[in-house]
Amino acid sequence: MSKLRVHNFCISLDGFGAGPRQDLEHPIGVGGHALHGWIFDTSYGRSMIGKSSGSAGLDDGMLRDGDENIGATIMGRNMFGPIRGPWDSDDAARAWRGWWGETPPYHHDVFVLTHHAREPLAMDGGTTFHFVTDGPLAALERAREAAAGADIRLGGGVGTVRDYIERGLVDTLHLAVVPVLLGSGERLFENDWRAAGYQCTEFEASDEVIHVQLVRQR
Repeated sequence: MSKLRVHNFCISLDGFGAGPRQDLEHPIGVGGHALHGWIFDTSYGRSMIGKSSGSAGLDDGMLRDGDENIGATIMGRNMFGPIRGPWDSDDAARAWRGWWGETPPYHHDVFVLTHHAREPLAMDGGTTFHFVTDGPLAALERAREAAAGADIRLGGGVGTVRDYIERGLVDTLHLAVVPVLLGSGERLFENDWRAAGYQCTEFEASDEVIHVQLVRQR
């Protein structure tokens, strides 16, 4: 059976996966941009934004591993964008098509958890966003069908990862611990992950971040 995986999920030293007050100017909350700087120092990260060069090594390899054998993605509405409420409540909600432009980097079906229905949104490059209103289990079932035997990536945000962790549904989770302090925001470790069956299996540092691998013990 396909696995549900989290990869390259960045958290601060004080445990926050996003800063406070997400909006159009602050996609990861105020100060949250500091969590992702290391990504765009790597060769793979720079290729995501159409640039060349960049570093190889551990960080670059972790980013590449995160895209291997992924056939579908699940994310929360907060990761999809800063718009709240019904999709037809104002012009911004109706027009919002994600953070990633007309060619998102997924190139497969993406299932967005939301309380408000919306028609599927097909984008260039093979990405289609599907808006799931009947909960995390339904999204996982649909993602498994779309992945056709490949694994499923759980993208975030923080609340979405916590929800699937609490349900014991995430098989593997890779965290990148970044040497910054956010002070407030959305904290990842709010519940007893050990009781949910997770153990640390790898712990390795580069010059930029510490990579932590957690695996659910069946």
